[in-house]
Order: sequence, then structure tokens, then C-alpha cells
Amino acid sequence: MSNNLSVLFLCGWYPSRVLPYNGDFIQRHAEAVALKHKVTIIHIITDSSLKTEIEYSFNTINGIETHIAYIKPQQRLQKTFLFFKAFKNLIDKVGSFDVVHLNEVFPFGIFSLYLKWFLKKPYIISEHWTVYHRPKSISFFEKKLSAIITKNAAFVCPVSDNLGNAMQAIGLKGNYKKVPNVVHTDAFTPSNMHLDVFTITHISSLNNNHKNIKGMLDVMVEVQKEISEFKFQLIGENATMYKEYAHKLGIDSTKITFFKQIPHQEVSEKLKMSNLFVLFSNYENLPCVILEAFSCGVPVISTNVGGINEYFPNDFGRLIEVNNRTELKEEILNFYHKVYTIANKEKMHTYVVSLFSKNKIANDFSELYKKSLKR
Repeated sequence: MSNNLSVLFLCGWYPSRVLPYNGDFIQRHAEAVALKHKVTIIHIITDSSLKTEIEYSFNTINGIETHIAYIKPQQRLQKTFLFFKAFKNLIDKVGSFDVVHLNEVFPFGIFSLYLKWFLKKPYIISEHWTVYHRPKSISFFEKKLSAIITKNAAFVCPVSDNLGNAMQAIGLKGNYKKVPNVVHTDAFTPSNMHLDVFTITHISSLNNNHKNIKGMLDVMVEVQKEISEFKFQLIGENATMYKEYAHKLGIDSTKITFFKQIPHQEVSEKLKMSNLFVLFSNYENLPCVILEAFSCGVPVISTNVGGINEYFPNDFGRLIEVNNRTELKEEILNFYHKVYTIANKEKMHTYVVSLFSKNKIANDFSELYKKSLKR
């Protein structure tokens, strides 16, 4: 068996012209695998601006053959037909491949079943979806079909054990093997720059129900009473929608900056210009941005949710209770007053390289591909 395989990534999420940053963590997995194997991407997404029923796009991005089909929005039955039509056309265009790497069990797992049953191609699954922590939002039909998909996979690879346990709790049985997210450790590196103003950063989708942005802002108005000179950076899509809320709370406009969603290569610069990264989420899996902060040598305060504590050394920051605003304020002040002994930046960066670098993740997936083909 050749060491260099041809791997087909089937992606329910992936960056596209419709959603440029959607599923960028999957793109980083693909780029890692491409260090050792040929990688081809298939992604299908609806595009409300489309005039024709289907439009196909092909680009080679960072050495990866990227095939995207854009579908005109339709009623469900017609939409399903167009998705299958687009999939069949893209598969014909891709040609031969050895193994399938499915990203998101449902609904793209249906395509993986087709490729296994009719083309005898084994598949593994990477899963990141936080919805498994809210199983009531998953339909009966989706659970049943997802159970068939995971059962037929050679391996199911959640990014954390916590996510894997949540999936199995709703009946998604399979051969589970945790493989975490990728960090671009060459870009996310420590900086020796001295910051004159204590800087706190938050980067996310800024969905309030998920990330608890308003709760975090409630804390910042209290922090400004204790720290005369500090800066809070709120970064993500539609960040400015929180300006009015921050103003009503009375947060000093000179102490808070709103940045719209930025390209991934700029995230490292924002983290390097930070003394502290804060995540106040109500639920999570394994957020890439925490690992990226570690890689930059920046300590983290995060709620203890999902799989975060599986990769959170004690001297890298502090884990707190969900929505405990008093605790968040106290911990921010503790970091400001340097109460804790935090690991040095190089130790934090080395930790991330050892577990989340492209080479490490590429090796992890390579072993699973080869075992899949042997089975």
C-alpha cells in the first residue's frame, strides 16, 4: 500500500463565497492531511444570489483541489434532488480516490454511505458540531440516520471525548477515536512585545446564546471600576451589534474596541497583542481559538464546558463556572494583579505544537486512513 493516499474530504461546512469563514477549522484539517496525501474537497451550499439551479466552482487552494457546488434555494424535495445531482457530478469530476474523510455526520454522511455501499470506499468521520450537547434540537429521523452513518464508519473522530460521549448518549455508536483541531503553530507564536495597557481579547462567532457576549460585557463594566487602564477587544462577525448594549451599560468607549470578523491570519496578531483571552460560553466542544491563544503564550479564562478541560493545563489559565459573572470578574482581576504563576510562553507554545500542529494531526489521520483500508 502506498504511503501517499488520495483522500476525499466531504464537507458539510467549508469556506466558500457564501460563507468565507464557515468551517475554516475543517480547512485546517485538510491542509494538515495534504502534507502527506493528496486531498480533494467536495462542498455543496445554497446561494440565494444564484440565477441557475447549480453552479460549479473549482480552485486549487493551498495545494488542495477544492470543488464547490452552489445550489439555488428550493423547496426541500427539489433541494435534496439538486444536492444529489451536484454530488454525483462532482464525484465524476474528482475521479479516483482511496478513502473518504467525512466532516459532519448529517446530512453529508448519506453521501459517505453511498460511496461505501456502491464504490466500496471506507470512510472516517470528523465531528465538531455543538448541537450534540442539545439533543432535543435533533429530530428523530436525523438521529436514526446518523446512527447508521456512524455505525458504518471505520472511525468516528470527535474533537473531544466530551463530544464523543454526547454523540454516543443519543445512540450514535461506532469506533471512536478522538482527533483534535489543528493550530497553525508557525503563525501562532509567542511575542515578547510589552503591552502598555492591560488588554483582554475575545474572538468568536459572537452568537450571544452560545458565547454569552452580553454576560461578558456585564462583567467588563464592573472591571472598569477596578482597573483604570485596560482595553477589551471584541472580535467577530457583526461585532458592532453590541455597541449599543455596551453603551447602555456605561462601558467607557475608550476601553472597548469592536472588530468585525477578520481573516484567520490576522487572528494571531490580535492574540499577540493581548494579556488575556476570555471565553464565557454556555456550551462548547474544543474551540480552536483557546488553543491558538496558548500557542501565542496568552493565558485563558474560560467556562468549564464541553471538552475544553481535556486540553487545559492548570498553569495556562483558569476554568470557571458557566455564567458566573462574579467569578469571571475576580479571575480577570487576579490576572491583572498577577496573582497566579503562569507557564512561560515557550512552554505553552511547545505544548500546542506537540498536540495540535499540522504534522501531529496529519500523522493521526494517516494512521486511521491506513487502518480503514486494511479493514
